[in-house]
Amino acid sequence: MENNDLKELINIFLEKNNLKEGVTNVDIRNAWFKMMKNGVANYTQEVKLRNKILYIKLSSPALKQELSYGKQKLIDMINTRFKSKIVEKITFY
Repeated sequence: MENNDLKELINIFLEKNNLKEGVTNVDIRNAWFKMMKNGVANYTQEVKLRNKILYIKLSSPALKQELSYGKQKLIDMINTRFKSKIVEKITFY
């Protein structure tokens, strides 16, 4: 069995069992913490993706404001990392 066949089988299994969204949320959460390092990561309380909108809960109002100016750059970084248009919008709360 080739690597691509196995990958396809796993994707089919995830889709049929409604697990794909959960796996994607884990992947995107891990990516967020790797990209943001300790500075932003320390203030991040929750990261979740729903309908191509990335919801990020931050404990610092000042950081929310600062990151809101660079939303498009963050979207581009995440989409580049996933090699797909996985995020269209970011909401900080």
